[in-house]
Amino acid sequence: MAEIQRESPVPLYHQLREILRSEILEGRFKPGERLPTEFELIARYQVSRTTVRQTIGELQKEGLVTVHRGKGTFVRDGKIEPELSALTGFVEDMLALGIEASARVLSIEEVRADKLVAGQLGLNPSDRVIKIVRIRLANQEPLSYDVSFLPYEIGAKLAQEDLVVYPIFTLLEDKYGVPLGEADYRIEASLADRKIAEALGIRKGAAMLSIERTTYSASGVAVDFEQLFYRGDRIRYTMRLKRKRPGYSAT
Repeated sequence: MAEIQRESPVPLYHQLREILRSEILEGRFKPGERLPTEFELIARYQVSRTTVRQTIGELQKEGLVTVHRGKGTFVRDGKIEPELSALTGFVEDMLALGIEASARVLSIEEVRADKLVAGQLGLNPSDRVIKIVRIRLANQEPLSYDVSFLPYEIGAKLAQEDLVVYPIFTLLEDKYGVPLGEADYRIEASLADRKIAEALGIRKGAAMLSIERTTYSASGVAVDFEQLFYRGDRIRYTMRLKRKRPGYSAT
């Protein structure tokens, strides 16, 4: 087992990162396997918690590990694993994993709501909405093709913003005073059509994870309907669910 060289001028976190990095790349820790806990690393290498956390942060930035709250640090198997445990946006999901998030805006236009969009946003068919199409990137790699529909009044304001820099959720809450409450998710498997495949740089017919998400304000008004198409080879959602015990009536 490699050891920390305390007389070396190389910082301890850097040495520990190189030790763990080598063990991961050499297969000592397999994809999906949990790394030793913070306490185990502290005891094994006689370093501080700060050093361990700095080391794990560096490994996250390299895309070698992913950290799941309450479960531990795991060797990444090539897929990004956001936790589906709360209403969060793409940027929040990536930052939680230590991944750089960015966006490319493909189009912003005023359109008429079709039956699906109108139903999700509580509008009448043919009402005006703003349609925003973006590619979302993780560490500069195209990860998802996002189509957002917003009621015209708020959407027209967002259309004037720099959506490459500012996420829609952040703008709604921090600039326009629209606190978000909850969202409905509908998740299914799909295949990439030609347009999405070209945008993401994948083959037509590649496996996709498709999500329809309707987001509501804290007051219960639908403010955003999104169709999200994630690369099936690069993302996998994880979640922890509590047991809901059936109720029994006394007889």
